[in-house]
Amino acid sequence: MAYEDLSKKIIAGVGGKDNVKSVVHCTTRLRFKLKDESATHTDELKDTDGVITVVQSGGQYQVVIGNEVADVYETLIRVGGFADGGSVPDDYEDGEKMSIFDRFIDLISGIFTPMLGVLCAAGMIKGFVAMFVAFNWLSENSGTYKILYSIGDGFFYFLPIVLGLTAAKKFHVDQFVGMAIGMALCYPSIVALNSSKTVLSTLFSGSIFESQIHATFLGIPVVMMSYTSSVIPIILAVWFASKVQAFAKRIVPTVAKTFLVPFITLLIAVPITFLIIGPVASWLSDGISTVCVAIYNFSPIVAGLVMGAFWQVFVIFGVHWGFVAVMMANLASQGFDPILGLSLAASFAQTGVVLGILLQTKNQKTRGIALPAFISGIFGVTEPAIYGLTLPRKRPFILSCVAASIGGGIIGFALQMLFGYKSVDSNDKQTKVVETAATADPVMVGGVSVETTPTGAATKVEPSVTYNAATKLSSPETGQIIPLSEVKDEVFSSGAMGKGVAIEPTDGVLYAPADGEVALVFPTGHAVGLNTTDGAEILMHIGMDTVELEGKGFETLVQKGETVKAGQPLVKFDIEAIKAAGYPVTTPMVVTNSKNYHDVKLAFPAATEVNATEPLLQLD
Repeated sequence: MAYEDLSKKIIAGVGGKDNVKSVVHCTTRLRFKLKDESATHTDELKDTDGVITVVQSGGQYQVVIGNEVADVYETLIRVGGFADGGSVPDDYEDGEKMSIFDRFIDLISGIFTPMLGVLCAAGMIKGFVAMFVAFNWLSENSGTYKILYSIGDGFFYFLPIVLGLTAAKKFHVDQFVGMAIGMALCYPSIVALNSSKTVLSTLFSGSIFESQIHATFLGIPVVMMSYTSSVIPIILAVWFASKVQAFAKRIVPTVAKTFLVPFITLLIAVPITFLIIGPVASWLSDGISTVCVAIYNFSPIVAGLVMGAFWQVFVIFGVHWGFVAVMMANLASQGFDPILGLSLAASFAQTGVVLGILLQTKNQKTRGIALPAFISGIFGVTEPAIYGLTLPRKRPFILSCVAASIGGGIIGFALQMLFGYKSVDSNDKQTKVVETAATADPVMVGGVSVETTPTGAATKVEPSVTYNAATKLSSPETGQIIPLSEVKDEVFSSGAMGKGVAIEPTDGVLYAPADGEVALVFPTGHAVGLNTTDGAEILMHIGMDTVELEGKGFETLVQKGETVKAGQPLVKFDIEAIKAAGYPVTTPMVVTNSKNYHDVKLAFPAATEVNATEPLLQLD
């Protein structure tokens, strides 16, 4: 009854029910949007028992209640018959009076705020499980690991469904419609289409947007992308659905709106998402990755500054996943990846800012979010920190980007000093002219033949290549032979890593294609490098993007430096489990030192299938 009496006095104080456009609440305040603030009775409200004070700011009429605000609010909306707008962050502002940038921040934080608690919890569990495995306290093959990891990773894997719910609330869409769109993006058959062996056609051939078409919708080619764990596609899809829903409500008779409005909305929004919204968002991610790689090649220090400054922005848009492909390519070709290493500064800058907020705040709600966000950030999961704390407050987010940029520049400098020194003078060595004052004989310099005139001026520069002896490689797997150019990964299909072939395996064992020494074994088991006794350098990569499985479905049978014989098992892998997780098992085998051979070709050009340990490649 006390809350009812207080609610009635507050409604009268704000000018009556008809003067209220909307009302929400934060930790301590009722936040009204009024039609006419001059119709209020502010002094009377301030003197009302249960009201601490009244604040008029940012287009809002704020009645400060204190810790009991949630209970007062619940009674207020019942007594006044107001729409339930729910809780909002403490620094919530009137969207009608916000700048475009502020509206964007309000949009993103509003979508993520409702799920922050679970997001923090999932990130913490995922981080702790990874730590337990690293310390050998848990085995990845144990049931305990699988169950605990499913708790943490499952939330991120099905993130589009959760975001479909929260984005629907923000865009005023039926929340179950938003969830249904997210479910469509994560549906197992859709995930499997992305790795289907059936290729109907290829779009944008030869460009960075080249895409194999595995399915059509009403005859229109569908460019399939991986939408699990994605952010931007579902948010854009729900925004588009809000426009479709508004249209449907206008044309559908009231008696049929309950089922026909969501029917029309889903029937239009989901196909458009697969045909246009999803591919465009994913290409944006890939484009940003390509630009950043180019910047790194230009200058590791500049790359560190840029990556550090914008990494958390990439996380907000969800385009940071595009860097996974870059990381895989670098790991496969070099054994290390410098690009993602630059994001280390951003993760800890964000985590450090959260620690500062945790030490400074006196608000228990803020402390309740900051502590798990800090723990999650230590393990590299910074979404709770971004969406729950720094982004809504703006300045802490900007400070974290500044700190990350400085830290990224330092990391870029360190990487250059440690790993880039060999390339500093490489171009100079290739073009260096050796002056030999009275000779016209060729001189070998860094693998380049330089002929000089009697005056010492260079007249001819030719590359010199030492070719290895011809040899053969047996097949590492049993399955269908696929030209390397048809592999759905530009790093392999372009031949940038070397010539070779791919196998679509029918059993789950990778064998050594020749006698040699294991040069590289990834901890996740998805790739093995081998230096054969005949001088060939081989890389075998099981599946595409399978590094994301973090070793699940793979059993490594050898170690780096181990001597192996042709036909010896190297890795066992579960084909069905990998496919069920949404990843192809197509296995490229490339000769990374192809330049040391005149030609790399199939031993039997007409063959379409091969058994493991049978002759596969002829190296001449």
